[in-house]
Amino acid sequence: MKYPLVVFDWDGTLADSTAVIKRALQRAAEDCGYPVPTDAQAAYIIGMALKPALEHAIPTLREEDWPRLVERYRVHFLAGENEIVLFDGVREMLSALHLSGATLAVATGKSRRGLDRAFDTLGLREFFTTSRCADEGFAKPHPGMLNAIYDFTGHLPSESVMIGDTTHDLQLAANAGCAAIGVTYGAHHPELLQTAPSLALIDSVAALRRFLLPSLN
Repeated sequence: MKYPLVVFDWDGTLADSTAVIKRALQRAAEDCGYPVPTDAQAAYIIGMALKPALEHAIPTLREEDWPRLVERYRVHFLAGENEIVLFDGVREMLSALHLSGATLAVATGKSRRGLDRAFDTLGLREFFTTSRCADEGFAKPHPGMLNAIYDFTGHLPSESVMIGDTTHDLQLAANAGCAAIGVTYGAHHPELLQTAPSLALIDSVAALRRFLLPSLN
């Protein structure tokens, strides 16, 4: 198997941000007088675009409350953003993949402004050739993000692998016709990840690195 293009999700795959996102959603719901989503409900929406994510987590959301809910979510997320770190071994894995000649990209449910801030804060921008965000077109699991990455890099779906921690990521890959790898240390539990197609479910960054590097040779 050769995958010269490796596409990563961001939250829950490279960045350990799941707890911050869940807490921001739960506090925003509380601020707006809605039932507080459970941890499982809050974790499920990670990786989705913001509007469908909030509508899924809070099904009784009234249209007139949407702006305030978004504002409160952003306030709470930004308040916790300095807690977000990379998972152990991420920087070393990306460096090894980059040195091996792989083209690296990001497909994320974050906004462009949020991803750019994360790139600069966590110092990973240098590794990625391109990236696509939820506010630049269709959100996951529509294949638009990956199709845009293929157009930019010139790679084919058969030459790529999508790596993510949610079923939204795995279904994105399936819809775009590329391979997928699920990581079990992020937002979605292994039992949920097993409901979507993937080459493998991997439980650590170290194991992911071992899996990926031989596929590039």
